[in-house]
Amino acid sequence: MRSDTLIRHEGIQALRERLGPVEAERFIVLISRESFDYTEWQQMLWQDKSVDEVFAMATKHNEQIADKET
Repeated sequence: MRSDTLIRHEGIQALRERLGPVEAERFIVLISRESFDYTEWQQMLWQDKSVDEVFAMATKHNEQIADKET
């Protein structure tokens, strides 16, 4: 299992790569400012999708990542 420090580092790195340094910082500030219930968010995120649909989306996303790495 990875340490909390490593997870934080990789998370910040992913945000910076995707959003850029300024918008990554803004995102962190927004999340810190608001009360955020991750469990509730996850329950609502895919409520209109079946397990098969979510699995298909995850598979497609994983294939796209693999394609970028090659």
